[in-house]
Amino acid sequence: MSERAAASAGGHRFRLRVYWEDTDAAGIVYYANYLRFIERARSDFVRRAGIDQWALLTAEGLSFQVRRCEIDYRKPARLDDELEVETTIQRLGGASLEMAQVVRGAGRELVRALVRLACVDGGGQPRRIPGPVRQALRNHAGQETEG
Repeated sequence: MSERAAASAGGHRFRLRVYWEDTDAAGIVYYANYLRFIERARSDFVRRAGIDQWALLTAEGLSFQVRRCEIDYRKPARLDDELEVETTIQRLGGASLEMAQVVRGAGRELVRALVRLACVDGGGQPRRIPGPVRQALRNHAGQETEG
């Protein structure tokens, strides 16, 4: 199964498979690799919302950077498991957004994360999320997320 994604009423869903490179010697996903999985899912969420992050950076000098990440490891994933990462916007502020992410495998909740992202300029200073980017995020989320 290759990586694939879809949007649904429950949020954006991104699917992937666990490979050897993702695991430790016991065939269990190494904890830090969940950060890679949720990053891929967030990036896919933004891309599918119609936001070109490279164009945002080169044209406007803006990027989204992780400011805070809370992660709760509940159950392990193992080699060759098929995983799904569900991503939803919890809050969309002036210069930041919070995304909740849940990693599931075989119908079980494995990992839960809350990630706060900041929109920043090239110097790392917070900047207001541009209106068209904000609207694209809202549209893709399929819900009002102002908070």
